[in-house]
Amino acid sequence: MMSELGNAVEVEVDGPVTWLTLNRPERLNALDDRLLNELGDRLDDSAKTDARVVVIRGAGRAFCAGYDIAPDSSEVGYAAERSPVEDRDRLLGNIELFTRIWRHPQPVIASVHGHCVAGGAQLASLCDITIVAEDANIMTSPALALGGGYLSPLWVHRVGGQRAKLMSMDAGRRITGSTAAEWGWAADAVPAAELHDYVRRTAHSIARTAGSLLRLKKEAVNRAVELDGLLTYARIGAETDALLHMTPEVKHTQSRIKDIGLKAAIAEFNADFEAQFGSVRGAR
Repeated sequence: MMSELGNAVEVEVDGPVTWLTLNRPERLNALDDRLLNELGDRLDDSAKTDARVVVIRGAGRAFCAGYDIAPDSSEVGYAAERSPVEDRDRLLGNIELFTRIWRHPQPVIASVHGHCVAGGAQLASLCDITIVAEDANIMTSPALALGGGYLSPLWVHRVGGQRAKLMSMDAGRRITGSTAAEWGWAADAVPAAELHDYVRRTAHSIARTAGSLLRLKKEAVNRAVELDGLLTYARIGAETDALLHMTPEVKHTQSRIKDIGLKAAIAEFNADFEAQFGSVRGAR
């Protein structure tokens, strides 16, 4: 297995399989502009090779903790002042990157372990096949009002309207990898210790088929799925999230994150609710 280290994405060539590893483990592979741009570049590079399958995974303890919204993040998009249209365009730019995964000429597998939150779940949702560790922690949004409309419509396509509403409306709602497979969000769930080997075997088994045939098979299935509105759902999420970012509640949350940090803002959000209405701990 040959490898090439990049700034934010590690590339490994394993015969007919290319592994792209999100490589910000100190941030649980949270998505910033640099990582997103580099991921797009590495996908473009892979498309020019004879690889037959691409696997996207995360380094360290997580697949991806979502968009990097910490106060010291290099990701400039979250709290920057923008008009609603500018914000929508920024969000649609991320959708366009993930759509490139969906339309990549080589099948793309997401190998999900640890935390898979918000933007990380968005990324995995537009891969061709998602395989998860049984104990993976999958969430559509953090445990406070950050927006949360970005991913919700996309989940309608994957798990149905009721479950999408549950994951969207109950801030901090999470499911395990086992549940994600039962719901149909993931293709399969395996014990965490077996995830890498299982994904590798699956990728190499798929790679037995010629690349040209895999491309045609992928395009045929994609067309059928797109007729059901997948990419429209994804774009609706960007437009909804841009609107949510204009609300006083989300603006307040953005301000508190900048003032006291993400973890403290989450704790404050939950404490404020419990002071008014009592604890909901143990309800889910």
